[in-house]
Amino acid sequence: MITDRNVSQAKAPAQKTTDGRLAAGRIGTFDLVFFVVAAAAPLTVLAGVAPFAIGIGGAGAPLAYLIAGALLTLFAAGFTAMSLYVRNAGAFYAYVARGLGRSLGVGIAYIAVMSYNLITPGVAAAFGYFASGTIRSATGADVPWWVLSGVCVVAVGVLGWLKVTLSAKVLGVALILEVASLLVMNAGILGERGLAALDVKSFDPATLATGGVAGMFVLVIGAFTGFEATAIYAEEARDPKRTVPRATYIAVGFLALFYAGGVWLIMGAFGTDTAVAMAGSAAGPDLTFEAGELYVGAWLADTMHALIIVSAFAAALAFHNAAARYLFALGREGLLPRFLGKVSARHGSPSGAVIAQTVFSAVIILAGAACAVDPYSVVFLWTNSIGVLGIMAMQAFAALAVYAFFRRDRRGLSAARVMWAPLISCAGLTVLTVLAIVHFDLLTGRSGLVNILLLAPLPIVAAAGLYVALHIRRCDPARYASLTSVDVERDRETR
Repeated sequence: MITDRNVSQAKAPAQKTTDGRLAAGRIGTFDLVFFVVAAAAPLTVLAGVAPFAIGIGGAGAPLAYLIAGALLTLFAAGFTAMSLYVRNAGAFYAYVARGLGRSLGVGIAYIAVMSYNLITPGVAAAFGYFASGTIRSATGADVPWWVLSGVCVVAVGVLGWLKVTLSAKVLGVALILEVASLLVMNAGILGERGLAALDVKSFDPATLATGGVAGMFVLVIGAFTGFEATAIYAEEARDPKRTVPRATYIAVGFLALFYAGGVWLIMGAFGTDTAVAMAGSAAGPDLTFEAGELYVGAWLADTMHALIIVSAFAAALAFHNAAARYLFALGREGLLPRFLGKVSARHGSPSGAVIAQTVFSAVIILAGAACAVDPYSVVFLWTNSIGVLGIMAMQAFAALAVYAFFRRDRRGLSAARVMWAPLISCAGLTVLTVLAIVHFDLLTGRSGLVNILLLAPLPIVAAAGLYVALHIRRCDPARYASLTSVDVERDRETR
């Protein structure tokens, strides 16, 4: 249980968990930052996604990353304010329930469970795809992607079972390697091209007046997916009142600047117009690797190819942990099987949810292998497209929930933080969610019936959540009233 006493004793060793609660006081600010930024997978974004954003949106791609970062910073202002009063592993679920009503909160919770649980095996499939290709290039051996993805799923499950601080250390190492390789590339570009690589035209708002800007923003906003993790771990954080806001702002600020600067220099490596033309051609997927090889050397391109595997593993681990905590939060409250609410007495981890998430990921990987589909263009893109869209919709609802929560009592916080910032971010996220639905083909690479079938689960699971909540309210009002009550507003002095 998170109390005033164990929150204040931030340096005290965490105790074994025996009361069905996650172990408190184990996660620090930079542990949270590692979880969030590793989930965003910066190398995968700049090498695998940014070239497509450049090809679709043109010269304004760097500005688009800054705008997305600014929008999510506004969201974070209200998001972190609410974290002072609602500390629950369900995060968005708990926020929406407290701000907009428990029934809608349960509907959002079901979307969260589906979104995070789909993203995890999708990223594991990407790991298998990248690892298989690298092994083939290096040794000539043809190892099936699904075997390597299976290894990733098992390893992630083991790390998820163990103490959460071990996951943070693994993610920290992976993130440092990713960022270091990209910084070396940036230094090489600047060292040779100097100011010629810094074309200020990329930050001219006029560059966003193109037909492809809507599709570009769909890809750009998806690059920040997962920063909710700062609140997901609030129950396990040291001094969550400070840790969660700090980690959220650091993560969002770092990602916005790192993405914008990285994309700007990748374009500057070839010249803005040339880079846009290359990104829109068959050479687009290799744009970042070509920049690294051209200005640093083939060794960097080879290293980046290898580190994409590390990046995918880190993202799989981060999303596995997030998915497990949502399963745990709903299992704890009986909205999903109670088994999911079990906690390891030794490690303080959500053991039941970890097992369930690992099995689910394995089933998705095996299904992809049995159907002989492409691991990247089908397993990864399809699962992650649904997941990213679900998370964007949850963010829009969470922003509105923050406004509703503070509307009558700002609890001493500024109107700018808890009223205007949530409303502006809600409007922006709603627009981006609609754009994502309209341009869903950019995320899946498919059209027509396939996209309809892929989009259908989102409203279906939301409706299922609403039905479950209304059924509980009708049949067991006391239980309904207790939903999201775990670790909510325990510190009365902050009210």
